[in-house]
Amino acid sequence: LNHMSLPKVLINHNYYTTLQKDKKASKYLRENLSHANFLIKAMHQRATNILRVCEEIVLRQYSFFENGIEHLKPMTLKDIAESIEVNESTVSRVTTGKYMSTPQGLFELKYFFSSAAGSYIGNDDTSTKVIKHKIKELIENEDKKHILSDDKIVQILGQEGIKIARRTVTKYRESMSIPTSAERKRIKRA
Repeated sequence: LNHMSLPKVLINHNYYTTLQKDKKASKYLRENLSHANFLIKAMHQRATNILRVCEEIVLRQYSFFENGIEHLKPMTLKDIAESIEVNESTVSRVTTGKYMSTPQGLFELKYFFSSAAGSYIGNDDTSTKVIKHKIKELIENEDKKHILSDDKIVQILGQEGIKIARRTVTKYRESMSIPTSAERKRIKRA
C-alpha cells in the first residue's frame, strides 16, 4: 500500500487528558474518542482487505506479471472472495478505483478480472481480455492488401487453440471500437 495516500486519524491524548478533568466535556470526549477508535479500526481493516485482495491477485496472476497480457488468466470477484473468505461485495469495493503498479505497467485492480473463454484443447484458461488483445494485435498487424474478416480471425485464433464464435469476435471488435473489415479496407486505401 502507498501509505502516503492513506488518510490518517490522530488523537491528541494530552489534550484529551487535560479536558477530561472538565465534567461537562468528559462525556463528549469519551463518545468522540470511541468514534475515533472505531474509525481507526475500520481504516485498518480496509487497508488489510486491500492487501489481502492484492496478494491473492498476484498469486493467481503471477504469470501475467512475469510474462505479459497473453498470460492473464480468467478470474472473478467470487474467486478472490472465496479464497480470502470475504463477501464478493467487499472485493468489489476494494478493487474499485484502486491501482496496482506492476512490471507490466499501472493497472486498475478491476483489470485483472475477466471471464473465461473455451478452447479447443479443453481448458477454460483463456481470459476474454487475452482474446481481445489477440484480436487487436491481429488487426493492427494485418496487411492492407489482405484485411482480416471476422471469420478469418476465428480461423487464426482456432489455430492457436482458442475456440470462439464469429459473433463473439464481432462483439469484441466492436467493444474495442475497431471498424469492420470493409471499413478498414476503405480506410487503408485512402
